[in-house]
Amino acid sequence: MTETALAAQASDTAAERPHWAVLPVVLTAAFMITLDFFIVSVAIPSLQHDLHAGAAAIQWVVAGFGLAVAAVLITASRLGDAFGRRRVFTVGLVLFTITSAACGLAPTAGLLVVGRVLQGISAGLMTPQVLAILRTSYSGQAQARAFSMFGLSLGIGAVSGQLIGGLLIRADVLGLDWRTCFLINVPVGAAAVLLTPRVVPESRGPARAALGIPGMVIASLALVAIVLPLIQGRQAGWPAWTWPSLAGGCLLLAFFAWYQHRVAARGGAPLIDPALFRERALRAGLLAQLVFWTGQASFFLVLALYLQEGRGLTALASGVVFTAIGAGYLVTSSTAHHLARRLGRQVIAVGAVIMVAGLALLRAAATAGAGVGWLVPGLLVDGLGMGMVLAPLTVTVLARVTPQHAGSAAGVLSTVQQVGNALGVALLGIVFYGALGGGVPHAFRGCLIFLIVVELVLAALVQLLPKEPAGT
Repeated sequence: MTETALAAQASDTAAERPHWAVLPVVLTAAFMITLDFFIVSVAIPSLQHDLHAGAAAIQWVVAGFGLAVAAVLITASRLGDAFGRRRVFTVGLVLFTITSAACGLAPTAGLLVVGRVLQGISAGLMTPQVLAILRTSYSGQAQARAFSMFGLSLGIGAVSGQLIGGLLIRADVLGLDWRTCFLINVPVGAAAVLLTPRVVPESRGPARAALGIPGMVIASLALVAIVLPLIQGRQAGWPAWTWPSLAGGCLLLAFFAWYQHRVAARGGAPLIDPALFRERALRAGLLAQLVFWTGQASFFLVLALYLQEGRGLTALASGVVFTAIGAGYLVTSSTAHHLARRLGRQVIAVGAVIMVAGLALLRAAATAGAGVGWLVPGLLVDGLGMGMVLAPLTVTVLARVTPQHAGSAAGVLSTVQQVGNALGVALLGIVFYGALGGGVPHAFRGCLIFLIVVELVLAALVQLLPKEPAGT
């Protein structure tokens, strides 16, 4: 949902009237990526028991995917411009299908983590191509409808992920249990692979920018050096190597910034243009984006563990409870753009405060030990707030960035989204597993305090955004 402006980086090439199946094929890929990210939460307890996975492995199953997407997203956009968007999309789709099978058949937790990282790389290859293909295949009202359907497909994937996962685990086809949550991608992906060359038009950018692979490698190493000790350190008793790793990650980020400045000074095409960070809107927006997404994947992970391990729910029952968040999200996400026109940047702050109220209600119900049904109001309110934050956050930031930087800013925002997801899983994992000695409910209540603080920080950061859009 936050990547919708990525395609602005690429120039359109002339396209004839597209085949009617372009939209279904491309949106199927987008839906699979979103579904795969959210469906894994409800499968975590089952796969943890089946593979005898430790806490760190479980966190890597989620965080590894997000880090891999973040690592390749911007470079993938340039690959599509240079070698053809359909071609790179097809490669990503083939790899996603293969790695989904690898995840579903993984015999150990370690191999599952490797499969998830490779899945993330393939998803990162596909994502910018989806947007560019829609932009070059459609124009006018047809393009507006296509992007509207794109947003709807992502929303449905996010909202229905846990419920679909619960249904698949409950069905237990051929005794595969949680593995079907990954294997379901194989027939769908194979069908999309066969159709893509027949119905999706090819397009390229007008010029071939440098791929920025050195920058991608430096940034990836920096992120891993930071996230690795946060996930592995607690379980290992915070050994001596964790602190040099964190320090090294920060130094690598500084080196990455220096390297980008150097590439730009030579007249090259840096992975991230340093000029972007002269814009106040982007600086504040990146912080807000990072903070917001720190509380998303991590919350879904600990909520699934709480419902199934702490409350004894089945995967299906857990998925049903998750739909309360989805219901709230669908209500406000469809009207958030109207609210944004009236409230401006404050629509994000209001949404964050509503999320705080929902999390507080959820914590009150969890503290009281009330029945599972009493969790629903808090989840519903949290979803209402989420719908007022998620899309408006990106749109509000991009509206306040000068037009010539809009495309690059969108790519950076999308990358930070994935970094936030991975970092949040690591940080909330420290809170959850650190408090697990008092029981799963106790650990979950501690996580809710952390998440409440996250949303309050988000509401404060929004005030740093310029009041008016760029050019007004």
